[in-house]
Amino acid sequence: MGTSEPRLDLLCIGEPMVEFNGQPDGTFLYGFGGDVSNVAVAASRQGARAAIATRTGTDSFGDDLEALWGRESVATDYVVRDAQAPTGIYFVRHGEGGHRFEYRRAGSAASFLSPDNIPLEAVRVARCIHYSGISQAISESARAACDAAVAEAARCGVLVSYDPNLRVSLWPLETARECTRRAARTADIFLPGYDDAVELTGLTDAEAIIGYYLDLGAKLVALTLGADGALIGGSHGVERVMPHPVNAVDASGAGDCFDGAFLARILAGDKPMDAARYAVSAAALSVTGYGAIAPIPSEQAVREFMSA
Repeated sequence: MGTSEPRLDLLCIGEPMVEFNGQPDGTFLYGFGGDVSNVAVAASRQGARAAIATRTGTDSFGDDLEALWGRESVATDYVVRDAQAPTGIYFVRHGEGGHRFEYRRAGSAASFLSPDNIPLEAVRVARCIHYSGISQAISESARAACDAAVAEAARCGVLVSYDPNLRVSLWPLETARECTRRAARTADIFLPGYDDAVELTGLTDAEAIIGYYLDLGAKLVALTLGADGALIGGSHGVERVMPHPVNAVDASGAGDCFDGAFLARILAGDKPMDAARYAVSAAALSVTGYGAIAPIPSEQAVREFMSA
């Protein structure tokens, strides 16, 4: 994909993974995850032209991810296959307290992501790049890759989207706080979840959290509130998007679905509140099935849900 070809809407940078999702009968459902991969698929299902920049192993899990992206029309021009490191996997188990994750990602191919894996033309042909706290936290070289992409995006006038997606098992909380503050200063679109934002800011009031990140420099903040909808803040002020009650069975990946749907609609020209209403609807549908990827709805399904 060169600069003479049609521009991408969205380039996602970070870590894809294979998922084993615990079922009520004790078996595990095979699927896919990794926050930025989820975002790319969600955006693509809403009609955006998405791509992913990452590393996977040359193992069967890496093959399966390549096949997934092919089915989902997510471009893989910037995926490096690593013969020396495996593709990361994780397990999801469900209980009365919600879902919990167990990861097998140490030494994964994605953790060796570096600035060399982010061709600058990949950033230049995108309208928006998206990365996350996980993209930064998996390794210092991956963090440097994100920094290089953000710097090039700023130079070329490409939008930058960021989700803190806090994982204290990957890096110290203070490091996460500092990196998130830096990310907010350069973010055109900042996409925190409420629980992560509370840990990162020490604030509990949702509007105060919005104000905190806007004051740092983020231009548009969409704070997801789980079953309570979302709060959107920017130059238009702060407004709430009400939730859609659904029969939720698995919330894993719901925030990523929101991110991908929100970005797709912003890039399609929607105003922030319209994009947020759409994204809240998409995220609500995504929690009605198991897995991070499989339940992500199509644009048609979201439109039908909103009209109903």
